[in-house]
Amino acid sequence: MSTTASHPSQRDLQKARTRRALLDAGLDLLEHQSLSSLGLREITRVVGVSPAAFYRHFRDVSDLGVTLVEESLGSLHPVIRAGLTEHSQDRDRIDHAVEAIAAYVRAHPGHVRFVARERHGGVAAVRTAIGAQLDRFAREVAQVLAQDEVSRDWSEDDVRMLGETYVDTMVMTASAFLEAAQGEGPDEATVAHTARRRLRLISVGRRHWTSEPDPGP
Repeated sequence: MSTTASHPSQRDLQKARTRRALLDAGLDLLEHQSLSSLGLREITRVVGVSPAAFYRHFRDVSDLGVTLVEESLGSLHPVIRAGLTEHSQDRDRIDHAVEAIAAYVRAHPGHVRFVARERHGGVAAVRTAIGAQLDRFAREVAQVLAQDEVSRDWSEDDVRMLGETYVDTMVMTASAFLEAAQGEGPDEATVAHTARRRLRLISVGRRHWTSEPDPGP
Protein backbone atom coordinates (compact mmCIF):
# COMPACT_ATOMS: atom_id res chain seq x y z
CA MET A 1 0.00 0.00 0.00
CA SER A 2 1.46 3.35 -1.03
CA THR A 3 2.18 5.97 1.65
CA THR A 4 2.66 8.80 -0.84
CA ALA A 5 -0.76 10.29 -0.09
CA SER A 6 -0.26 10.27 3.68
CA HIS A 7 3.35 11.45 3.87
CA PRO A 8 4.56 14.69 2.26
CA SER A 9 7.58 14.45 0.01
CA GLN A 10 10.89 16.12 0.77
CA ARG A 11 10.07 18.64 -1.94
CA ASP A 12 6.77 19.51 -0.26
CA LEU A 13 8.50 19.83 3.12
CA GLN A 14 11.14 22.13 1.67
CA LYS A 15 8.47 24.22 -0.03
CA ALA A 16 6.60 24.57 3.28
CA ARG A 17 9.82 25.52 5.08
CA THR A 18 10.62 28.19 2.49
CA ARG A 19 7.12 29.63 2.73
CA ARG A 20 7.39 29.72 6.51
CA ALA A 21 10.82 31.35 6.31
CA LEU A 22 9.49 34.06 3.97
CA LEU A 23 6.60 34.84 6.33
CA ASP A 24 8.89 34.94 9.36
CA ALA A 25 11.43 37.14 7.58
CA GLY A 26 8.70 39.53 6.46
CA LEU A 27 7.31 39.76 9.97
CA ASP A 28 10.76 40.40 11.45
CA LEU A 29 11.51 43.13 8.93
CA LEU A 30 8.15 44.75 9.65
CA GLU A 31 9.10 45.33 13.26
CA HIS A 32 10.64 48.67 12.31
CA GLN A 33 8.92 49.59 9.05
CA SER A 34 5.55 49.55 7.31
CA LEU A 35 4.56 47.01 4.69
CA SER A 36 4.37 49.71 2.01
CA SER A 37 8.11 50.35 2.42
CA LEU A 38 9.14 46.67 2.50
CA GLY A 39 10.85 45.38 -0.63
CA LEU A 40 10.61 41.85 -1.98
CA ARG A 41 14.38 41.62 -2.30
CA GLU A 42 14.79 42.53 1.37
CA ILE A 43 12.77 39.48 2.31
CA THR A 44 14.46 37.08 -0.10
CA ARG A 45 17.91 38.31 0.95
CA VAL A 46 17.18 37.40 4.57
CA VAL A 47 15.87 33.94 3.62
CA GLY A 48 18.62 33.32 1.09
CA VAL A 49 16.37 32.58 -1.88
CA SER A 50 15.83 34.23 -5.25
CA PRO A 51 12.91 36.53 -6.10
CA ALA A 52 11.69 33.76 -8.41
CA ALA A 53 11.39 31.49 -5.37
CA PHE A 54 9.29 34.14 -3.62
CA TYR A 55 6.83 34.20 -6.51
CA ARG A 56 6.25 30.47 -6.15
CA HIS A 57 4.59 31.26 -2.81
CA PHE A 58 3.18 34.80 -3.04
CA ARG A 59 2.05 37.08 -5.85
CA ASP A 60 3.76 40.08 -4.27
CA VAL A 61 4.60 41.60 -0.88
CA SER A 62 0.99 42.64 -0.27
CA ASP A 63 -0.08 39.01 -0.79
CA LEU A 64 2.41 37.99 1.88
CA GLY A 65 0.92 40.70 4.08
CA VAL A 66 -2.60 39.34 3.61
CA THR A 67 -1.36 35.90 4.66
CA LEU A 68 0.16 37.43 7.78
CA VAL A 69 -3.18 39.06 8.58
CA GLU A 70 -4.99 35.73 8.33
CA GLU A 71 -2.33 34.14 10.49
CA SER A 72 -2.34 36.99 13.02
CA LEU A 73 -6.08 37.22 13.65
CA GLY A 74 -7.38 33.85 12.56
CA SER A 75 -5.84 31.97 15.47
CA LEU A 76 -7.34 34.36 18.03
CA HIS A 77 -10.96 33.81 16.95
CA PRO A 78 -11.43 30.28 18.34
CA VAL A 79 -9.79 31.16 21.65
CA ILE A 80 -12.15 34.07 22.35
CA ARG A 81 -15.17 32.23 20.97
CA ALA A 82 -14.44 29.22 23.17
CA GLY A 83 -14.24 31.44 26.25
CA LEU A 84 -17.60 33.02 25.50
CA THR A 85 -19.20 29.64 24.84
CA GLU A 86 -17.73 27.79 27.80
CA HIS A 87 -18.52 30.50 30.35
CA SER A 88 -21.93 32.01 31.03
CA GLN A 89 -21.05 34.49 33.77
CA ASP A 90 -19.83 37.92 32.72
CA ARG A 91 -16.90 37.95 35.14
CA ASP A 92 -15.64 34.57 33.91
CA ARG A 93 -15.98 35.62 30.29
CA ILE A 94 -14.16 38.87 30.94
CA ASP A 95 -11.33 37.17 32.83
CA HIS A 96 -10.90 34.60 30.07
CA ALA A 97 -10.89 37.22 27.31
CA VAL A 98 -8.33 39.46 29.01
CA GLU A 99 -6.06 36.54 29.93
CA ALA A 100 -6.33 35.10 26.41
CA ILE A 101 -5.40 38.42 24.81
CA ALA A 102 -2.47 38.93 27.18
CA ALA A 103 -1.18 35.41 26.43
CA TYR A 104 -1.59 35.95 22.69
CA VAL A 105 0.37 39.19 22.77
CA ARG A 106 3.16 37.57 24.78
CA ALA A 107 3.35 34.70 22.29
CA HIS A 108 2.90 36.72 19.08
CA PRO A 109 4.09 40.31 19.60
CA GLY A 110 5.18 40.66 15.98
CA HIS A 111 1.76 39.71 14.66
CA VAL A 112 0.01 42.17 16.98
CA ARG A 113 2.42 44.96 16.05
CA PHE A 114 1.87 44.24 12.36
CA VAL A 115 -1.93 44.37 12.58
CA ALA A 116 -1.92 47.50 14.74
CA ARG A 117 0.34 49.32 12.25
CA GLU A 118 -1.27 48.10 9.04
CA ARG A 119 -4.92 48.44 10.09
CA HIS A 120 -4.77 52.00 8.80
CA GLY A 121 -1.64 51.57 6.68
CA GLY A 122 -0.88 52.26 3.06
CA VAL A 123 -1.51 48.82 1.53
CA ALA A 124 -5.16 48.57 0.52
CA ALA A 125 -5.27 44.77 0.21
CA VAL A 126 -3.97 44.38 3.75
CA ARG A 127 -6.34 47.00 5.18
CA THR A 128 -9.20 45.14 3.50
CA ALA A 129 -7.99 41.80 4.87
CA ILE A 130 -7.75 43.18 8.41
CA GLY A 131 -11.23 44.69 8.10
CA ALA A 132 -12.62 41.39 6.85
CA GLN A 133 -11.02 39.42 9.68
CA LEU A 134 -12.30 41.85 12.33
CA ASP A 135 -15.74 41.82 10.70
CA ARG A 136 -15.78 38.02 10.84
CA PHE A 137 -14.56 38.13 14.44
CA ALA A 138 -17.39 40.52 15.38
CA ARG A 139 -19.97 38.26 13.72
CA GLU A 140 -18.68 35.23 15.62
CA VAL A 141 -18.81 37.07 18.94
CA ALA A 142 -22.28 38.41 18.15
CA GLN A 143 -23.56 34.91 17.33
CA VAL A 144 -22.52 33.68 20.75
CA LEU A 145 -23.82 36.70 22.65
CA ALA A 146 -27.15 36.56 20.78
CA GLN A 147 -27.86 33.23 22.52
CA ASP A 148 -27.78 34.83 25.98
CA GLU A 149 -31.13 35.50 27.66
CA VAL A 150 -30.31 39.19 28.03
CA SER A 151 -30.12 39.53 24.23
CA ARG A 152 -33.33 37.66 23.49
CA ASP A 153 -35.33 40.69 22.32
CA TRP A 154 -32.46 42.55 20.68
CA SER A 155 -32.51 43.44 17.01
CA GLU A 156 -29.95 41.85 14.70
CA ASP A 157 -28.26 45.23 14.23
CA ASP A 158 -27.91 45.74 17.98
CA VAL A 159 -26.42 42.30 18.53
CA ARG A 160 -24.00 43.00 15.72
CA MET A 161 -23.09 46.35 17.29
CA LEU A 162 -22.42 44.54 20.57
CA GLY A 163 -20.07 42.10 18.83
CA GLU A 164 -18.22 44.97 17.17
CA THR A 165 -17.88 46.78 20.50
CA TYR A 166 -16.37 43.69 22.13
CA VAL A 167 -13.93 43.18 19.27
CA ASP A 168 -12.90 46.84 19.17
CA THR A 169 -12.16 46.64 22.90
CA MET A 170 -10.13 43.46 22.41
CA VAL A 171 -8.06 45.02 19.62
CA MET A 172 -7.43 48.11 21.74
CA THR A 173 -6.46 45.89 24.68
CA ALA A 174 -4.02 43.88 22.55
CA SER A 175 -2.31 47.09 21.43
CA ALA A 176 -2.08 48.28 25.04
CA PHE A 177 -0.55 44.96 26.15
CA LEU A 178 2.02 45.27 23.37
CA GLU A 179 2.95 48.80 24.45
CA ALA A 180 3.29 47.58 28.03
CA ALA A 181 5.66 44.82 26.89
CA GLN A 182 7.76 47.47 25.14
CA GLY A 183 7.93 49.56 28.30
CA GLU A 184 5.57 52.19 26.95
CA GLY A 185 2.47 53.41 28.77
CA PRO A 186 0.85 51.55 31.68
CA ASP A 187 2.24 48.17 32.77
CA GLU A 188 0.55 44.85 31.99
CA ALA A 189 -1.36 44.67 35.28
CA THR A 190 -2.83 48.13 34.74
CA VAL A 191 -3.76 47.30 31.14
CA ALA A 192 -5.52 44.13 32.32
CA HIS A 193 -7.39 46.03 35.04
CA THR A 194 -8.54 48.70 32.58
CA ALA A 195 -9.61 46.09 30.04
CA ARG A 196 -11.70 44.27 32.64
CA ARG A 197 -13.40 47.51 33.64
CA ARG A 198 -14.20 48.37 30.03
CA LEU A 199 -15.65 44.95 29.33
CA ARG A 200 -17.62 45.10 32.57
CA LEU A 201 -19.02 48.50 31.53
CA ILE A 202 -20.16 46.95 28.24
CA SER A 203 -21.77 44.06 30.13
CA VAL A 204 -23.58 46.34 32.57
CA GLY A 205 -24.84 48.56 29.75
CA ARG A 206 -25.96 45.50 27.86
CA ARG A 207 -28.31 44.46 30.67
CA HIS A 208 -30.06 47.83 30.47
CA TRP A 209 -30.17 48.18 26.69
CA THR A 210 -33.49 48.18 24.85
CA SER A 211 -33.58 47.81 21.10
CA GLU A 212 -35.58 50.49 19.34
CA PRO A 213 -37.18 50.41 15.88
CA ASP A 214 -35.04 51.79 13.08
CA PRO A 215 -36.21 55.40 12.58
CA GLY A 216 -35.30 55.19 8.91
CA PRO A 217 -33.72 57.97 6.81
